[in-house]
Amino acid sequence: MLQTSARLLRLLSLLQVRREWSGSDLAERLEVDVRTVRRDVDKLRTLGYPVNATTGTAGGYRLGAGAALPPLLLDDDEAVAVAVSLRTATNGPISGIEDTSLRALTKLEQVLPSRLRRRVNALQSFTVPIPLRPGPTVDAAVLTTIANACRDHERLRFDYRDHNGDATLRVVEPHSMANWGRKWYLVAWDVDRADWRTFRVDRIQPRTPTGPRFTPRELPDGADVATYVSARVTAAPWRFRARILMHASAEALAERISTAVGTLEPVDENTCVLVTGADSLETLALYLGMAGVDFEVQEPPELIDHIRALGRRYNRAAGEG
Repeated sequence: MLQTSARLLRLLSLLQVRREWSGSDLAERLEVDVRTVRRDVDKLRTLGYPVNATTGTAGGYRLGAGAALPPLLLDDDEAVAVAVSLRTATNGPISGIEDTSLRALTKLEQVLPSRLRRRVNALQSFTVPIPLRPGPTVDAAVLTTIANACRDHERLRFDYRDHNGDATLRVVEPHSMANWGRKWYLVAWDVDRADWRTFRVDRIQPRTPTGPRFTPRELPDGADVATYVSARVTAAPWRFRARILMHASAEALAERISTAVGTLEPVDENTCVLVTGADSLETLALYLGMAGVDFEVQEPPELIDHIRALGRRYNRAAGEG
């Protein structure tokens, strides 16, 4: 039979991994009687853990949310995962959480057993982050404001800077957010335009208060958020828009060309059309070269000229004149 202190820790661990336990199930796991379980639950409550109890045939115990954050129990893998995630967050695209992530990581590392601290330190010491190209950062407070409006179904007003830097006031019914690499997007029903829109969160400056409440809408054609955002992002107002006839099936190219690059329109079993865009011809040429198949540029004409010039440059580099 477990000693009292060890049994309390075991009881707390069980309550954290499942939504609800019956008294008899806990007693069986802890190898004690139901009366002992009740006493141990009372001891956890005196330590600040909000353990809720329900009576009746379906009664049981559930760990609730309290006014203060009590200590958490993590197994070895969970502790390492949290430590690594906190370290990653200190260099992530969300601004405003760097210092708090570092403080939380410091507290966690102080109480980690030496065997786990060695694992975490090994990951940190022998992992070198490669600096990414400068990208947009999102304010954590903005993310929280938008998420709360989505949850509470409250209209959101915000100042928005579009692709050209023009500012407008938008009133929307927020649906949800999506994270794509370093960018965050808000999917929402634009009240003034009476249509769905996708907004870059780093270009949003919310106005308060939020409200009034609204009845949530379904995305058009039953699309899920990821698919909807992917389609809208690839149709962004790039400086150059291109249509490329690819000499491979859409199914084969789907493994090489992500939705972040463009969309594939099947033509037949051996060809498809890639609809893509970029702010530079060099980027478009890079996408096409990495596809690894023959292709024909349908538009724009500037891309045709650029690829011809690029081909001549490659020929000279290979000593072919």
